[in-house]
Amino acid sequence: MNNQYDGTENGLLKRNCAMREYSVGEILRERGVSRRDFLKFCSAMTAAMALPVTFAPKVAQALDEVKRPPLVWLEFQDCAGDTEALLRSANPTVGEIVLDILSVDYHETIMAAAGHQAEAALEKTITDYRGKYLCVVEGSIPMRDGGVYGCVGGKSHLDRARQVCGGALATIAVGTCASFGGIPAAVPNPTGAVGVKEAVPGATVINLPGCPVNADNLTATVVHYLVFGKIPALDGHGRPLFAYGKRIHDNCERRPHFDAGQYVEQWGDDGHRKGFCLYRMGCKGPATFHNCPTQRYNDKTSWPVGSGHGCAGCSEPAFWDTMGPLYKRLPNVPGFGIEHTADKIGIGLAAGAATAFAVHGALNAIRRDKEPSDENREG
Repeated sequence: MNNQYDGTENGLLKRNCAMREYSVGEILRERGVSRRDFLKFCSAMTAAMALPVTFAPKVAQALDEVKRPPLVWLEFQDCAGDTEALLRSANPTVGEIVLDILSVDYHETIMAAAGHQAEAALEKTITDYRGKYLCVVEGSIPMRDGGVYGCVGGKSHLDRARQVCGGALATIAVGTCASFGGIPAAVPNPTGAVGVKEAVPGATVINLPGCPVNADNLTATVVHYLVFGKIPALDGHGRPLFAYGKRIHDNCERRPHFDAGQYVEQWGDDGHRKGFCLYRMGCKGPATFHNCPTQRYNDKTSWPVGSGHGCAGCSEPAFWDTMGPLYKRLPNVPGFGIEHTADKIGIGLAAGAATAFAVHGALNAIRRDKEPSDENREG
């Protein structure tokens, strides 16, 4: 396979188009990835999608056959934290993600082209592959005053989102800002910031909230589509159930200390050093749905609670306004009775936890699990 290009943006686009004719597995082998490493990647993605280990061979077979779709990555009102998370991904590395799995045709932060060349690359992809490309959005979209608070290439973020997301096969909103508006949308929300789904109601949107997104969840979402030909099952907030189907509290390594009534009372105290529960220090894990305890960050080495800091609830809508103050315990979680069980461990814990599952189960009942082509899109 001839993957050479002449260094120009047009040459890179030609190279990407040529490589799309090959399967993900073929491209990985061309780049020297061993069959063993490829199968390890498939196993990791199977685990990330919360599938039984027996699905790993099926994932490998599908990726051996499926062709890569083009992908464009838009940045709006953001801190670039999700891009930073992507750049620090390890298994697979960002190079493998960008060049082999996702075929990123446009990403303002990491692409070589700039100005008119960059805009031409975007226009070419969304025109030539309309209805066939994937879009990743990072950052919230300002709606107030016609969207004047954010512009790129002479177009407002709002107009660009409607153009690109409206013509995409599916849009993946990475990070809490793109999913729900995030910190820019916190009171008083001067720019009228919203998430992608609110700005482009007709688009098929998969939300991957978190500050930042876990790059493994992003890769697993794309792999799910490549393997099964449809978006993953979503909860009531548009989040994949494989990544957001359980509370932080359910899989937390400090959960046994919660059940035993062992809490950190002050930062640096003996309980803190022993890894006791951080609920009384403001941990929002009992009210937050995410797979942080199992997927973790930095090549799965750690996560906030594991490093001694409570969960901030950043994967929940309006967390900045509803989960604060950051270092004060949750006032009361409806259906969980957390205030009672934090002080008096006993039968109330099991009853409260059961109610929490029932509440989340009701949300999951309206989840979507359908082909992206079935969704109405905005042009």
